[in-house]
Amino acid sequence: MIILANTVLNSFWVENSWIMEELLTATWETLYMVFISTALSYLFGLPLGVILVTTEAGHVLENKWVNRVLGVIVNATRSIPFIIFLILVIPLTRLIVGTPIGTVASMVPLTLAAIPFVARMVETSLKEIHWGLIEAAVSMGANAWQVITKVLLPEATPSIILGVAITTISLVGYSAMAGIVGGGGLGTLAYYQGYQRYESLVMWATVIVLILFVQCIQILGDKMAAKTINKRR
Repeated sequence: MIILANTVLNSFWVENSWIMEELLTATWETLYMVFISTALSYLFGLPLGVILVTTEAGHVLENKWVNRVLGVIVNATRSIPFIIFLILVIPLTRLIVGTPIGTVASMVPLTLAAIPFVARMVETSLKEIHWGLIEAAVSMGANAWQVITKVLLPEATPSIILGVAITTISLVGYSAMAGIVGGGGLGTLAYYQGYQRYESLVMWATVIVLILFVQCIQILGDKMAAKTINKRR
């Protein structure tokens, strides 16, 4: 009985070993494009969020026109569903990387779609800071740059860290949609190998990897935010 079970398991493993190879490759591609896209989106989205807050009426860099124009652009970009946005930026993607298909190409729409999302996340985090802290810094002679770097960003760090986790998880979902149009990663594997070829094992394996991926990101984000809060106490 044991020999028969071992034979069946060995046969199953030999027949489906390609799934593990494809899954490892797709997982690496997803990790690569999601983390790079997250880093790039915060490189541009974090300053954008700071500008959206500090240019509001009564703030340290008050400028209603800049605030309104940026607000409209951010809202307009966020209102476009990602699958449509993915198609709209194909010419730009081709211009930047030379092709609209592949893992590297997927980073262009992923980053562009995430920047306004990050900006609003950062804006929300900064608006949670008590206004009295800002007034105290200004009354002691702090300029706008000092208010931003010494008050706003340090006070909002735990919330921003949680925002990074949320953004990364959102980009995991976006990357799966990008995979449907040849973006690579787990989305491409699930759609072309799992759905179109009726390989249910591939579909389930992809779902399990994505669930584990999201759980790990959220746990890591929660721990880092809690660690930051404890350091400030």
